[in-house]
Amino acid sequence: MFDIVDTHTHAISPDQERYPLAPVGGHQSDWSAHRPADYNSLLASMDDAGIQNAMVVQASTAYGNDNRYVVEAVNAHPDRFAGVFSVDVLAADNVAQMQRWVDAGMSGLRIFTTGTTMPGQASWLDDERTYPVWEYCQKHDISICLQMTAAGIAPMLNMLKLYPKVRVLLDHLARPDLAGGPPYESAASLFDLGKYPGVYLKLTNRTIAEASRGLSTAQAFFPRVIEAFGAKRIAWGSNYPSAEGPLKNLLAEARQGLAMLSESDRAWIFGDTARTIYPSLTTMGAKA
Repeated sequence: MFDIVDTHTHAISPDQERYPLAPVGGHQSDWSAHRPADYNSLLASMDDAGIQNAMVVQASTAYGNDNRYVVEAVNAHPDRFAGVFSVDVLAADNVAQMQRWVDAGMSGLRIFTTGTTMPGQASWLDDERTYPVWEYCQKHDISICLQMTAAGIAPMLNMLKLYPKVRVLLDHLARPDLAGGPPYESAASLFDLGKYPGVYLKLTNRTIAEASRGLSTAQAFFPRVIEAFGAKRIAWGSNYPSAEGPLKNLLAEARQGLAMLSESDRAWIFGDTARTIYPSLTTMGAKA
């Protein structure tokens, strides 16, 4: 049996005076308004599900770039949580913002270029103003989690050409369209990324649902992803509580959806890859 790491959770404070809402895109996401979970509730859900550690990812659709509640969560439970922060990557002081949150104990950066509060793929991913952020991440071995669509792949590759040592983790596998089924021509740009060793995939329950839509099946899609990337570059994340349902149910759905994979592959996807992407996890009681 292996220790499980959830690479994609969120936490929302009940105290809106101390942690006022400032969502990216200007309006709050439905999930953060209607089914928020504070970090103690998240921890209880992890215990119920049997999850050892979790990355608490900045809830950009609630707090924008104010990462203080993620910092509080990590400081309260440093043996269970590590944090992924966000900054305004286009700001003149972007590196100073980065340094602030790294000094506060954060382990990874998230760049949010699309989502429920920003429905279109942003065009600024490879803007020159972001270069200092990528340079900082390369110098300090900080992984970048990218919330983007397939339209962001070309600018992302532009950045990896400039900063080839940066690890990038694509939320929801960059949201591929899988409904057409095998041979997954509509997802060709995703599979092509397998040749770039710095590209990692965050496999969420959203991806598992997408893999069973239309003509696609999980049995056809996930072995194809393993073939292109290898399990050592794929990490599971629940997206709880943005994803509906109890965390233990989300984990059970993921286990069932990936049941066709070998135990070794599942060990990497449910834990070991996360510890490669976020080395701070190896000092938190999980196996190295």
